[in-house]
Amino acid sequence: MSTPAVLPGLIPCLMGPTASGKSAAAMLLAQHLPVEIISVDSALVYRGMDIGTAKPSAAEQALVPHHLIDIIDPASSYSAAQFRSDALRLIDAIRARGRIPLLVGGTMLYFKALRDGLDDLPTGDAIVRAQLEREAATLGWPALHARLAEVDATIAARLAPNDSQRISRALEVWMLTGKPLSSLQGQARAESTLRFLNIALEPSDRAVLHARIEQRFDLMLEAGFLNEVKRLRARGDLHPDLPSMRCVGYRQAWAYLDGQIHGAEMRGQSIAATRQLAKRQLTWLRGLPDRVVIDCLAEDAAQQVLELVVHAGICPLDAVR
Repeated sequence: MSTPAVLPGLIPCLMGPTASGKSAAAMLLAQHLPVEIISVDSALVYRGMDIGTAKPSAAEQALVPHHLIDIIDPASSYSAAQFRSDALRLIDAIRARGRIPLLVGGTMLYFKALRDGLDDLPTGDAIVRAQLEREAATLGWPALHARLAEVDATIAARLAPNDSQRISRALEVWMLTGKPLSSLQGQARAESTLRFLNIALEPSDRAVLHARIEQRFDLMLEAGFLNEVKRLRARGDLHPDLPSMRCVGYRQAWAYLDGQIHGAEMRGQSIAATRQLAKRQLTWLRGLPDRVVIDCLAEDAAQQVLELVVHAGICPLDAVR
């Protein structure tokens, strides 16, 4: 394991695919360093979605402050722009308390937004979105996807016909600005001046990670995951097209409870989708040139993370507990 030069002011980012042991490493850091954890996970923001997201337990959250967990209702949405704004605010506040902000998660879009900035796009408009939702309810999202192809073929080609969230956003931008989203992306960015220590927990053997993913999903089922989804469905205001219900596992459980697939299919599809997510996460990480890689399958992976953070000079040695 290589150790970077001492750079005071570095912010540690603990990233990796699902089931790579990020939470365990973060908790070890919290036992020895004055950290506060900022979650970088697009599923942990939702209240009432605990088992299927492998949310830190109440005991873990009591041991160290956690941020950006349970902050919105599953009927709502949370964007990369919102994450960036919240994370920057939290980083300043945590540092002002004399503590270390520790970013932990696997939503690579959020890390990218924080690291590289965001395109200068119009904010969401509730009236326009409501109009699009009404039209989709009547015509279907494939029809709106076809409409998008007429005004922004570049974006439409990237999206599935039922990708309601992204189709809606692209049409919203067109309706608000008269310009295609593809022409606005990359024009202006609010770049961050922060410096990050990117620590990537990556598997030396993909098959072992796959086995971990399978085992973890089975443990979720034993812990009552399907009952959790039943409670969410019973609210009556949630549906499968919401960002929250499109989270890996929840989408498949919803289809099972609708009678569209049987139990074995639900399990197999959930595990396969999680493996695909891990593959995308690893692909993104391997394009990050300044990351420090630690084998997440090593028995002392969490200890290696701790040593790396200490040796990088992020925390004075006299503050190490």
